[in-house]
Amino acid sequence: MQKQEERPGFLRRLQTKWKLESLFQVVMVLVVFACTGFTILFVKNPILDFFGVEKGGFVNTLLYLLLVLPLYQIFLLIYGFIFGQFNFFWEKEKQIARRIAGLFKRKN
Repeated sequence: MQKQEERPGFLRRLQTKWKLESLFQVVMVLVVFACTGFTILFVKNPILDFFGVEKGGFVNTLLYLLLVLPLYQIFLLIYGFIFGQFNFFWEKEKQIARRIAGLFKRKN
């Protein structure tokens, strides 16, 4: 029987993909994502209810994209700062901004 090659675990793969220094840092980044998602879960409905839009409609989706998604990015930075991962998330935010800006650049 041949010995199977051991693949790195999930956290190690994330560490490599995200270019992080330690598994602890990977766990902290995942904690930031979890806290941000949990926070958005609690603030999304009050924000959308404030505008009195019906759930699932076009206006609901538009307000979600214009208000809640940017708020998610802000919470990522806030929690990133709290958990000592601000630089990681700030670099990711800059990457996202460059990609969005690239969509609006004229191609020659």
